[in-house]
Amino acid sequence: MSAADHSAPSTDTDPSADSTPSPATEPDLTPELAEALRRAAATPNLVVACDYDGTLAPFADDPMGAHPAPGAIATLARLADLPHTTVALLSGRNRAALAEVSGAAAPVVLVGSHGSEWEGGFDAPLDDDDTALLSRLHTELEEIASRTPGAHVESKPTAAVLHVRPVEDPAARERATAQAMAGPAALDGVFVTQGKNVVEIAVREASKGAAIERLTEQADAGVAVFIGDDVTDERGFARLRTQDVGIKVGEGETVAGHRVADIPAVVRLLGTLADLRS
Repeated sequence: MSAADHSAPSTDTDPSADSTPSPATEPDLTPELAEALRRAAATPNLVVACDYDGTLAPFADDPMGAHPAPGAIATLARLADLPHTTVALLSGRNRAALAEVSGAAAPVVLVGSHGSEWEGGFDAPLDDDDTALLSRLHTELEEIASRTPGAHVESKPTAAVLHVRPVEDPAARERATAQAMAGPAALDGVFVTQGKNVVEIAVREASKGAAIERLTEQADAGVAVFIGDDVTDERGFARLRTQDVGIKVGEGETVAGHRVADIPAVVRLLGTLADLRS
């Protein structure tokens, strides 16, 4: 980014001139994460990619009821409006559903279906074999859901998804998941993503890691920041470069280099990054 894109740091010592806290004093940020954000903010071309559910929006039994946390989308938009800054929502949802539930729009980039669905759609349409296999997946998952009160099957353009979050009985939840993994998830030619109370079975391979690499290449980004909470986001963290910044939300094992506690902490982190880059 050229020098004209950033104003010089103010030398005004009046504390009322800037009430934004220093990243080093933000309670959500370790010193290492604060330094990583400073470095990311200073890169000429930056990519910021965020998962949606569990990262910017609390989980909900009804997927379309998972509304973004206060300030989340506005903060993403503020980042996306900055020069040489590419901001993306990268979700397992299909792209149309992601746009509807999040309310996000350009210049925020929406990437659906775990990184395989872009503004122009999928790289290649499904052929007859793909379509037949997808139909079989729906049928077999629907049979499992019919025996599991509370479970339901979501239809995506290239996948069928078994949701067991609303199932009240933990044993029934585990049984349905095991049946899905042993049955339709074991078919030849499918690609399985198992997340929190979700089994997604696709007929096209998708990777958040590959999507981040594509965004980074398109933007010629010196640094990419990726924030996610689920096991499905580990594929994204695993493909980050040494200079990139991976941030895990919440507890659980991760290959990400950094961690924050919860969704409000993500919103504050994004605001800090926007302040640093402004």
